[in-house]
Amino acid sequence: MRLFHVSEESGIRVFEPRIPLRKDLDQTVGLVWAIDEKRLPNFLTPRDCPRVTYHVGENTTEEDRKRFFSSPGVSHVVILEHRWFPAMLDTVLHLYEFNPGEFTLQDDIAGYYVSSSVQIPVAEYEIKNPLQALIDRGVEVRFTDRLWEAAGEVKASTLNWSLCRMGYAQP
Repeated sequence: MRLFHVSEESGIRVFEPRIPLRKDLDQTVGLVWAIDEKRLPNFLTPRDCPRVTYHVGENTTEEDRKRFFSSPGVSHVVILEHRWFPAMLDTVLHLYEFNPGEFTLQDDIAGYYVSSSVQIPVAEYEIKNPLQALIDRGVEVRFTDRLWEAAGEVKASTLNWSLCRMGYAQP
């Protein structure tokens, strides 16, 4: 298993645990967050870019596969707003890889892993074109004027989904 952290900041040498902003998590324990390779496409965007992402899960029905994917070979989709297209071409991302030994699974569907100890990345990779990186990973990328309708449809499906940075989405 490979674990990563995506950032727009280069040269991060040490990841210190931080208190989670999410109120459903223990506010007394700092964490370093990582994402597994399967769900990495959900984060290959500029940080504040709102997005609807989904992929096939073990409970995904054949009906939802046909409804939400353009072809049988596609199993992961990222939907973005049109206004983020230029940033998807111009933003440079830094992908930090961690040794997975000190991480525990926090959310299986989202692919989130956490560690309460300081983490030193084992590698840093530069992604100069996030849109191309998604395409290279076989992800279907869609652009739309608004995300909310897609978000509602995906939430009501049998897909594994993630809604990221929706507070920045067009109303």
